[in-house]
Amino acid sequence: MKITTKLLALSAAIALSTTTIYAGEKPANPKKQTSLNLYLSAKEVPAFLEKNKGKTVFIDVRTPAEIEFVGHAEGLDKNIPIAYRIYTKFDEKKHRYGTMINQNFLDEVAAEVKAKGLTKDNATLILMCRSGDRSAASTNLLAKNGYKNVYTVTDGFEGNKDKNGKRTVDGWKNAGNPWTYKNKKEIMNFSKPVTAK
Repeated sequence: MKITTKLLALSAAIALSTTTIYAGEKPANPKKQTSLNLYLSAKEVPAFLEKNKGKTVFIDVRTPAEIEFVGHAEGLDKNIPIAYRIYTKFDEKKHRYGTMINQNFLDEVAAEVKAKGLTKDNATLILMCRSGDRSAASTNLLAKNGYKNVYTVTDGFEGNKDKNGKRTVDGWKNAGNPWTYKNKKEIMNFSKPVTAK
């Protein structure tokens, strides 16, 4: 009797483990960790998209300039930047142009989810940026606003830096995933940056 109970419990555990969607390895870098703990590496995304056709929204949260000049993933649904660059300001600490948060981010994501016939309760979102920091921050913002299935691509489009400071370690491009410089109007972001009130 005890053996049968143990076998049933083991069978149930195996069944549950095989029906779990997928939660990749938690990144060591705290900036890439999210409250939802749903992670994918760039290499895993194409198979995940194929397996979950019609239920996913694949969003690149980089700036429109990054999409236009650095390229983007094939199969991307939309570019919805979490922030824009301000080309009239310079951030001395980070040695780059200033940043302005996209005040329309949540509305733009909601519109894209709705356009695919999904809701925040049943949609699975995959967010990607350059190397995983902005997609994690975007995931946390969406989680705070009721989204339950938001994956961050932990190594992003360009990947992490090697010992020489070049982005050759991992990421969408380095994984051999399909990408292009050819922009499609339907994925591009045309919203005007709005400053906080």
